[in-house]
Amino acid sequence: MNHTPPAAAPQRFSPGYHAPLAADRLNADRPASRFSKGSVAAVLVCWLLVVFDGYDLIVYGTVQSSLISETGWGLSKATAGTIGSMAFLGMMVGAIFAGRMADSWGRRRTILGCAVVFSVFTIFCAFAPNALAFGALRLLAGIGLGGLVPSANALVAELVSTKWRSTVATLMMSGVPIGGSIAALVGIQLIPAFGWQSMFLVAVLALVVVVPLGLKYLPETLAPVSAAAKAGKKAAGRAGATADVVTAPSGFSSLLRAPHLGISMLFALATIATLFAWYGLGTWLPNLMQLAGYNLGSALTFALALNLGAVAGSVLTAWAGTRFGPIPTGIAAAAVAAGALVVLVAGPPVAVVYLMLVLAGVGTHGTQCLIIAAVASHYPAHLRGTALGWALGTGRIGAVAAPQIGGLLLAAGLGVNSNFLAFAGAAGIAAVLLAAVGLRLKSTRPSPQSPSFSGATNV
Repeated sequence: MNHTPPAAAPQRFSPGYHAPLAADRLNADRPASRFSKGSVAAVLVCWLLVVFDGYDLIVYGTVQSSLISETGWGLSKATAGTIGSMAFLGMMVGAIFAGRMADSWGRRRTILGCAVVFSVFTIFCAFAPNALAFGALRLLAGIGLGGLVPSANALVAELVSTKWRSTVATLMMSGVPIGGSIAALVGIQLIPAFGWQSMFLVAVLALVVVVPLGLKYLPETLAPVSAAAKAGKKAAGRAGATADVVTAPSGFSSLLRAPHLGISMLFALATIATLFAWYGLGTWLPNLMQLAGYNLGSALTFALALNLGAVAGSVLTAWAGTRFGPIPTGIAAAAVAAGALVVLVAGPPVAVVYLMLVLAGVGTHGTQCLIIAAVASHYPAHLRGTALGWALGTGRIGAVAAPQIGGLLLAAGLGVNSNFLAFAGAAGIAAVLLAAVGLRLKSTRPSPQSPSFSGATNV
């Protein structure tokens, strides 16, 4: 893309050179308004990878009872919760560092590397000889899995126009509950017939199907500002010029200082609360329903209801987020989840339980989708992967804590309802934090004439 140098600049550069100034970053943040076939294929591959994130969320919950009763590993509810947290701990590490890697090394290489790591170590889980090895493998698989979502969302955000970025980011995350639904459905059939190990061998599909598709269809991209800066320096060097190339600071040092520090902390805290509720339900719901007197098949059906609600939530929140903004919609979604989980404490009829779990799925997962959409829209392109990695990485603190706290509450004899109240409280806190995000965005949003205006959608 050729730009005419500003009149005030005395240097003359070779044809096609332009310094990566604010205007260029604005253009870099505005891809073509129409999807190409290649972009559609890349988005679909990223969506398939997100499906495996959702599968992994539910898979441990589906095998948890089998691990406690059939393996001879001596697991209690508390230690089972600890093992459940290992994958989420890995996801936290993977999300934080992969987001930064995606901004530095390119989205494609980061995504494919994370997919291979996740697939290989998940397959190894099926052959774990003891609880320690199983937990270690879940940790390593989580590192790969944690890097997928922020890297994939950063790539997809560059393939769609600013107008549709929020909608596509939200729809992308529909892969999480779809993957969870697949895990629940597959578990009903596979676990009784082939044992818990078969649930982890499903990751072979990611290795032999999705990774090759990624090699074929995912474009290789570098962070737009970094790539432009390198090209500018190279062109300036060929011309013998000594002009300064203006580059925007990137990485966590830029993210965690003005003007991004306050909003970055609020996004992180809101994600922690949301993932505490969402991952806590995903990990413990089948076991909680068994403790409430349902058999394994019925318990997995409840998990299916939660995930189907989350699928519906992805579609509903994509529409509502585009119409009303992701933050106002996220506040409403979090409040719906909190209310639905409180209703479960009253012990309603089975039909109402199903309905409340659907609403809990709509609310918890929908809120997380909207947070991702807001982050992808708020930050400039050169910080997008880092910001997504920061929000999702720190947010995994909630995912790590939820299985632990759920297990400890049960081990303390506080019963099934203690878990539902804990997850409801987290959803309510998320609503409050998102309200704070909305107030801060209103007070700091630059005007269209501001040099820092990045063309982000209304959040």
